[in-house]
Amino acid sequence: MGRFFSASQKSVAKESFALAERLVGQFFRLSSTSLKSHRYDISTLAHLEKHEVNEKAFAHLCKYHYQKENTDDLGFHFYRICLQDNCILDATERAGSFIKLSPLMLYIAAHELTHVIRFDSGLADFNASLDVKKEEEERVNIITREMLKGVRYPDMHIVFECFSKDYQIGDIYN
Repeated sequence: MGRFFSASQKSVAKESFALAERLVGQFFRLSSTSLKSHRYDISTLAHLEKHEVNEKAFAHLCKYHYQKENTDDLGFHFYRICLQDNCILDATERAGSFIKLSPLMLYIAAHELTHVIRFDSGLADFNASLDVKKEEEERVNIITREMLKGVRYPDMHIVFECFSKDYQIGDIYN
């Protein structure tokens, strides 16, 4: 564990998720109200529970159910996008000047939000078998690339190369 985003890096992550929300909304043709109906939050490594930490991924998606005690209320579920600061920072440092934090964070944000939309809309099963999860991960990578290919963003092409079929980046969600 140990390495956490600085204030400026947290700002980059926040801006990346704001842009990714707009892009995901446009791609899936969701109104801002419809997009907000998909419950999720984003946490950085400093605020994660032990089970939310994953040393093999840039982000880890968890699904939770909330229900008030002693009520008949069915409650609701929500997703937590668990950013693995240390893995993201290691990748940008290992890549030297090639991979910048900003385009990598945009890719991660768009990718994770695509998962949230697909799971929450019933287009994919969060609790699927490992083989189906691997297929879903590839499908989400394809969707993310399609969504971002028209976006003029510095160095995004380098991130695309890293997320190609030639490289395994991260772990399967669970």
